[in-house]
Amino acid sequence: MDTKSESFIDRLGQRRSLARWRRAARLADKMRLGLLRSLREDAVQLRRELDRLLHVADQRLTLPLIGSDAIRRPLGTDWAWRPELWRGPVVPVGHAAVASRAMLGAEATVFHDCEVSELTARQLRNRDETDLAPFGLRLDVFSFDGSFLSVVLDLPLEAVQGLRLNHVIRLNCKVALERPIEIFARLNVRHGPNTEQLVRELPLSQEDVWVEFDLAYSKINEKRVERAWIDLIFEGPEMNQIVIRDLTLSRHPRAEL
Repeated sequence: MDTKSESFIDRLGQRRSLARWRRAARLADKMRLGLLRSLREDAVQLRRELDRLLHVADQRLTLPLIGSDAIRRPLGTDWAWRPELWRGPVVPVGHAAVASRAMLGAEATVFHDCEVSELTARQLRNRDETDLAPFGLRLDVFSFDGSFLSVVLDLPLEAVQGLRLNHVIRLNCKVALERPIEIFARLNVRHGPNTEQLVRELPLSQEDVWVEFDLAYSKINEKRVERAWIDLIFEGPEMNQIVIRDLTLSRHPRAEL
């Protein structure tokens, strides 16, 4: 039997199956209870498999595609990265009443000092046609009795391999807020026993939100750099919904004067 014949038989079988379920749905209110119970069991099994198919299909077919590595890269970029939280599905996908040090995936950690946590954090699927990242992060903050809230992102080793004082590290993000607040980004670089910190406020009034960390203004020992991480610090976050729809980091040498 050729491929065309097999395809025709498959479509014919699918049409007959669909017609069977349409007829069953039409007659369900008059059907014998024994037969209805049997059909219900069949329908539950079928729905389970259909839901599984739809879940995978929605993930793979919804744009932007999962695993997308579309990143805006400044001229001369020698390293660029989108954290997994914005790149692909993470486990766990979220937390309610988030405890401090709760993790979303392997790279992102939520920190706060609230006595009573009225904070939720959840990965969401981006669906806007302007989104480059497949996923985003949503923080819902209600009453907030703490003094700080931050999300820490551990950078991969590639970020610090060959890191020099003439490098500039750039952070790009896309943020939506229910009400205006201040958000700061802090770059931390561990070199030997010391940690260098550079802080920038995100210019949220701009459509294209980005900041740069120029390492020429740091005291990093290039020979002893071990690791780096980014803190996103939210000032006065109470009664707010914060959605970070995308976040990327890149590294490029500073233009010589």
